Amino acid sequence: MSVATASSPQADHLLTAEDLWQHGPAVPGELVKGRFIEMPPTGHPHASVEGNVARELGNFVKQHALGKVMTGEVGIITQRHPDTVRGADVVYISNERLVQAQADGYLDVPPELAIEVVSPNDRWTEIDEKVNEYLACGVQAVWIIDPRTRRVSSYRPPDEMHIYGPDDVIEEPELLPGFALSVRELFE
Repeated sequence: MSVATASSPQADHLLTAEDLWQHGPAVPGELVKGRFIEMPPTGHPHASVEGNVARELGNFVKQHALGKVMTGEVGIITQRHPDTVRGADVVYISNERLVQAQADGYLDVPPELAIEVVSPNDRWTEIDEKVNEYLACGVQAVWIIDPRTRRVSSYRPPDEMHIYGPDDVIEEPELLPGFALSVRELFE
């Protein structure tokens, strides 16, 4: 996740998820209520944490043939009319949900888990907005990983939140039975 700046070639024209997919800009960003929001690339500390969580989660999901773990600003359609496409740092989507998704384009079926890594310039109001959008569209759990504080905040609908510190272990027994991840390992 990185701080956003508004950018739209035509201020009065709202884009759809399909417009963004077909003719998207050459710069990274998200579609928020029909408007493209440019987001600068993240730095290496962010990428390191993203890689660590993706590796641990991906190995578990692959070993148990549960679905897919995807990284790199995975586009998730969180709202329609006007469209919003958010880019999650890491997602887990089960085989059951993945077969319901369209073959090309952004995920039009919510993943079970969306993970965001906080960048130095992120605003907590924007992070909170993303968490609420993910949960509202059907994501079952959202993790916000903060490299600065070395904590992970886990959100579940309707309003459950848990904060994990460096000495804690994250578990998702309903989504990923048997999965356990040391918070400390995320930042190594």
